[in-house]
Amino acid sequence: MTIAPASLVGEAFIGQGPNAAHTNIVIGRKGGPVETAWATALASPSAGYAPFVTVIRPNVPVKPLTLFVNKAEPAGETHQRATWGAAQAGLARGIADAVEHGLIPAQDVDDLLLIAAVWVNPEVDDLDESFRNQRVAAFRAVAAAVSSAPDVNEVLATAQEGPANPFYTPDADQLAASSPAAEATR
Repeated sequence: MTIAPASLVGEAFIGQGPNAAHTNIVIGRKGGPVETAWATALASPSAGYAPFVTVIRPNVPVKPLTLFVNKAEPAGETHQRATWGAAQAGLARGIADAVEHGLIPAQDVDDLLLIAAVWVNPEVDDLDESFRNQRVAAFRAVAAAVSSAPDVNEVLATAQEGPANPFYTPDADQLAASSPAAEATR
C-alpha cells in the first residue's frame, strides 16, 4: 500500500482539563509540499516557537521523521518539561504505534515526513497524563489522516448537533441566531 500521494491531514483531541492533548498531523512524501513546509518550519524558529525533530530517545528520531511544532509558547518549568519532554515522548510513541499497527506502512517511513502541531496547555500539571494523552492523540490523528476521517456525512451530522469544544459551546439560541437562514431574514 502506498500512503500519502500528496498529503494527508488528521487531528485528535484527547483528555480533559490542563493535561489534554490536541494534535494536528500532516503526512506527506519527501519531494512534495509537505517537505517544503517541514524544512521551512524547521529553519524558521521564532521566539517561543522552535520546531524540532521528534525523538524516541536522543539520537533516535521517530520514523517517519516527525517535526514537533508547539502551539503554545512555553510558560514555566512544568509547561516546558511537558512540551519538550512528556508531549514529545507521547508524540514519538504514538507515531511508532501507528507504524507498528500498520497505519503507516513500515516500508514507507523513509519516504514520508510528518508535521505535528501539538497543544500543551500552559496549566499542565501531570506529566504522565500529558504523555498518555499525547500518545493516544498522535495515534488517533494519524488514523484519521490515513482514513480521511471523519467523512462528510459525520461532519454534517455533527454540525446539526452544534459545534462544541472545551473552550466554547454555543447554546441553541446562539445557533439559531447565527444561522445563514436567520441572516437572510435581516
